This record gives sequence, structure tokens and C-alpha cells, in this order.
Amino acid sequence: MDQKSENNMAMACHLLGLAGVLGPLIIWLIKNADSPAVNKHGKESLNFQLSILIYAFGAWLSSFILIGFVLFPAVIIFDYVMIIVAAVKTSKGEDFQYPLAIKFIK
Repeated sequence: MDQKSENNMAMACHLLGLAGVLGPLIIWLIKNADSPAVNKHGKESLNFQLSILIYAFGAWLSSFILIGFVLFPAVIIFDYVMIIVAAVKTSKGEDFQYPLAIKFIK
């Protein structure tokens, strides 16, 4: 796999995070053995999306005490912004680590 293809597949791992956890999971499972970059970025994207699920669930739970009505949209906006930043950096061949991501897959 050439460098441009690796960058495109790694970027796809991040962008498919817009659809949730399944998008990055599918790309990572199919292409992780072919490319170290896809393996690395796929794990990074999966870890972030799993973390976002936890944060969103916590924000949803806190909506019962009214703070969640502010937290939940903030979590979703944070998710979208970080996905776009990660995709742009990855398309340029740069490394990117999501802030606040729990390392479930190492």
C-alpha cells in the first residue's frame, strides 16, 4: 500500500467516526494488518469513539439534574470538531492523538 493510500485509509478511520464506533471498527479490522498507519489511527479513532460514548452517556444521565442539557451538546460538538481536526492532520501524514481519549485498545 503506497503512502497516499495509507493516509486516505487512516483518514477514513477518523471520518467514519462521524457515523459512530462501527465505521472505524470496520476499516480497522479490514486494513490493520496491511498498514501500520491504519492500525495506529484506527485504534486511536476507536478509543476516542468509545470514550465519547461513555462521556455522552454520562452527560445524558446528568440531564436528570439539568446540567446534561448543556453537557450533551458540548460532548457531541467536541466529538465532531476533534474528528475533523484528526482527519485533516492525518490526510497530511501527521500523527494525531485525541485529547481525553481512554486507551481501551493498545
